[in-house]
Amino acid sequence: MRIVSFIICLFPIICFSQVRVNLVAHDQYGFSVPYADLQLDDSIQIITREDGVVPVNLSLGNHVVRIESIGFKQETYEFTVSEKTKEQIILFETLDDLDEVVVSGTLAEISKSKSPVAITVLTPKFFSKNPEPSIYGMIDQVNGIRSQLNCNVCNTGDIHINGMEGAYTMITIDGMPIVGGLSTVYGLQGIPNSLIDRVEVIKGPASTLYGSEAVGGLINVITKNPAKGNNLSVNASYSTYREGNLDLGYTTTLGKLSVLLGLNYFKYGNPVDLNGDNFTDVTLQDRISVFNKWSLKRKYNRIANIAFRYVYEDRWGGEMQWTPSFRGGDEIYGESIWTNRCELIGNYQLPVKETIIYQASASKHYQNSVYGNISYIADQTIAFNQIKWIKEVGINNITAGMAHRFTYFDDNTVATMQENDTIVSNNPYRVGLPGLFLQDLLIFSEKSQLLLGARLDLHPQHGNVFSPRANFKLSPTEKFDLRFALGNGFRVVNLFAEEHAALTGAREVIVKERLAPETSYNASVNLTRRFYASKGMFTIDANLFYTYFDNKINPDYEENDNAIIYENLDGYAIYRGMNLDTRFKFEFPLTIHAGMTFLDAFQMNRTTYGQLNKETPMLTEKLSGTLSIGYNFSRIKGSVDYSATGYGAMRLPVLENDFRPPNSQPFAIHNIKFTKTIGQHIDLYLGVKNIFNFMPPSNSIMRSFDPFDQDVDDPVSNPNGYTFDPSYVYAPNQGVRGYFGINVKLK
Repeated sequence: MRIVSFIICLFPIICFSQVRVNLVAHDQYGFSVPYADLQLDDSIQIITREDGVVPVNLSLGNHVVRIESIGFKQETYEFTVSEKTKEQIILFETLDDLDEVVVSGTLAEISKSKSPVAITVLTPKFFSKNPEPSIYGMIDQVNGIRSQLNCNVCNTGDIHINGMEGAYTMITIDGMPIVGGLSTVYGLQGIPNSLIDRVEVIKGPASTLYGSEAVGGLINVITKNPAKGNNLSVNASYSTYREGNLDLGYTTTLGKLSVLLGLNYFKYGNPVDLNGDNFTDVTLQDRISVFNKWSLKRKYNRIANIAFRYVYEDRWGGEMQWTPSFRGGDEIYGESIWTNRCELIGNYQLPVKETIIYQASASKHYQNSVYGNISYIADQTIAFNQIKWIKEVGINNITAGMAHRFTYFDDNTVATMQENDTIVSNNPYRVGLPGLFLQDLLIFSEKSQLLLGARLDLHPQHGNVFSPRANFKLSPTEKFDLRFALGNGFRVVNLFAEEHAALTGAREVIVKERLAPETSYNASVNLTRRFYASKGMFTIDANLFYTYFDNKINPDYEENDNAIIYENLDGYAIYRGMNLDTRFKFEFPLTIHAGMTFLDAFQMNRTTYGQLNKETPMLTEKLSGTLSIGYNFSRIKGSVDYSATGYGAMRLPVLENDFRPPNSQPFAIHNIKFTKTIGQHIDLYLGVKNIFNFMPPSNSIMRSFDPFDQDVDDPVSNPNGYTFDPSYVYAPNQGVRGYFGINVKLK
């Protein structure tokens, strides 16, 4: 944790009402803090020089100074300047982007600068540059991560990390794996911004700590601490597409209890068909999410909190003339999904001398959906219990524990049915997955740390699953960090999360064999370098990654146009590439973030003749990039933020003799936002999304005029035998739109 002190030395000048003040910023090691943003008396915006000093003229009397810099925790202090004042020292803590406290990499709190695991930390301020109603839309702003739509009708989606499908991404809330399986498809869009304190992202396997599904990476949503923050926050926005979003947050203290209450409501009820295919371009949604967190203040700052979240969503997409009266019928095509979801999360530190923390979570996800005239009803329950022991012994920081995850899953498909002779009965999926984990973080010095860890899970069907890891961090100087990582991950398949298109009614599900768990092996090298120059600061972060898959689940779209065939890959798959992130901060109030990801992904599949055939995975781009530019106008208390995301060509699922291109065209989405601050508590903002009005091809839905395939066998009107298929999708089908909003924060 950096401690920045301001030593104010007053020197008399000719004007008796003012004194010349040198503000000097430095950390606890005596290093200067250059290019720190300082705001005096809520009006004067100044920036420290390369040596951390900035001279100013201050009048006699009381003043207020606020600091805001790259990742720094914003602080505000009052001080008094008088003629007799010789020196004024103000000490306050800042939160550098390298010294934020993170937990995702080690399951224990640690400074980001000391963590041997490369972690990206995202704050609400980062997401506010291009506001979205949920984390699903916001995460696109992170280099190497992409939210992928999987259906042109109901707009289901998942999150890809470094090209790997969403089934390989584990999403947790406060470290608890409650967003998984069935909820991966629709649950992501119910996490409101009002409850988020920060988001921690790990690109690469995290199965050693988090078990199955954490193969490609981890997204850990850290909720706000009820004891901190604003007493009341309101964020409301509305777009020209008639999308309305409301975020409410309220915190209060009741004796030793601190309470956080969050409410999010999102409404989009305006059917739009700009591409003329008689299908809604964007799924209509009516969603409400309620979050409540209680924290108890205890002796020795021991942890005790419990949180509850409830989400209800009604969404539909389909033919423009569809109404709820057609739900489940075969007259007008529509896909309608009703989702009820509740979650419970708790943490309790035992009242003993040792640091022992019990963690538990439970989630219930019920889905009633229809895809045309096909009904899909599913019920999922996940219960997770974990107890961990944290101990510091010399240079060793040990974390050990036991975990148990129980999953119950039932639906109305053959996936949960069993047949004995001629009797077919329901057979819900029930599995308990106990595990043990142990890791040791060895802190040799401020410059080098080594993390060793292992996990053993006992799967009732697949036996013992062992997941080791090793991470090493080396910092030759305070401006240069190197991180090395080796590890593996494993995942057990869930067909609904694996491929939503399998249940739209457009394709039949065929499982050729009993699917074995996937295993991945990963190696990565991460480099972070900071440069200080006369005109600003420059940071570069480069990450080389290599992932090898064994037993990869291979969905085959091409063997049969009316089916998706699942089987383990008879061969191997490789995802390798580089993430490159840069950040520029100038001595004037301009910041630039730019990132690019270079990806080489392929799988080698053995043919019937024993030869290995190289294939490119579906919906995987070789090149992607992000860009954001922000400028503050201190005199008028305003700012402008420009952001963009771009993606290279992707291989798309096509039908036999399909006239549509087998690969998408490269595309980019550009956005701009203007913000005006009024006083201390109100922000007014407006902006434009998708400025250049990019939209995917209008024929993305094959045979949209015959969604029930009533004339599919007509050799005259359909000589190629095409079928209705909405899976040709790679980008949102939402054009240029404006929006405006207000954000109020009250203490």
